[in-house]
Amino acid sequence: MDEGVTGGRDGALLVVGDVVTDVVARHREPLATGTDTAAAIRTLPGGAGANVACWAAHTGCPDVRLLGRVGADAAQWHERELQAAGVRPHLVVDPEAATGTVICLVDAGAAAERTFLTDSGASLRLEPADWSDALLDGVTRLHLSGYLLFSEPSRELAAVALAAARARGVRVSLDPASAGFLAEFGVDRFLAFAEGLDVLLPSRDEACLLTGLPEADDAAAKLSRLVPLVVAKSGPAGALVARAGKVLARVPAAPAAPTDTTGAGDAFTGAFLAALLTGADPRQAAARGCEAGARAVERVGGRPPHQGS
Repeated sequence: MDEGVTGGRDGALLVVGDVVTDVVARHREPLATGTDTAAAIRTLPGGAGANVACWAAHTGCPDVRLLGRVGADAAQWHERELQAAGVRPHLVVDPEAATGTVICLVDAGAAAERTFLTDSGASLRLEPADWSDALLDGVTRLHLSGYLLFSEPSRELAAVALAAARARGVRVSLDPASAGFLAEFGVDRFLAFAEGLDVLLPSRDEACLLTGLPEADDAAAKLSRLVPLVVAKSGPAGALVARAGKVLARVPAAPAAPTDTTGAGDAFTGAFLAALLTGADPRQAAARGCEAGARAVERVGGRPPHQGS
């Protein structure tokens, strides 16, 4: 399905993906093995799918919905946080697994780079039984978190959601989510799933991994022969917009003073999709994505600010 000039206006955005609890530890000194390292530690709501939904709502999408799975231990807290961010949560409470938890180790130096320790918990136990086609009522765009592909139940759910969206003419986007998990999952398996997408939003590393090419420009162009619109996120280098085998735009990054890069790609994706839904073309949407990414890295955690946060 061609994205056209504006990419489709109006209607809701439905995000299907992970909802997790982030434990963010910002340390200035290198980690000291076998002893203590001083750090500033905060517990925050996170998850790539949930972060995308929150940033989409924050940047102007008036109707954002999220399907995710959490444990009973933190279900009410996550629901409140999503509602406060302007997102309509559809959270399945897992009867067995606890809410997923990610420990984010953030180097508090100039680059603010982060390393994740991930316990997916309930987040990747989404399954086809959690899906209802009624979730697509009034929806113009469906966004799938790439983390869904990394477990069998949630992968089956992603396939069901993709098929239901295509049957209704709903455009579908996906963020591959993690180069490490992607390599483990397998490039060929991922690309087979990607054939059904309208928009792919990889990071530079993910785009290069998926194509075997060393340069982001070439990788984005190659991927756009498979998926109609590819937007490669390159952090401080901005973003590339590619279609039909060609890079159409190189969008510069917005200035930022990084504090924590957690969720920067999610912020880009949420703002990008919100912009498409409100009438922007892909280049304009990528510029708004870069602006959101810049704001995200200046905050601790992966979510935008909201009243009471």
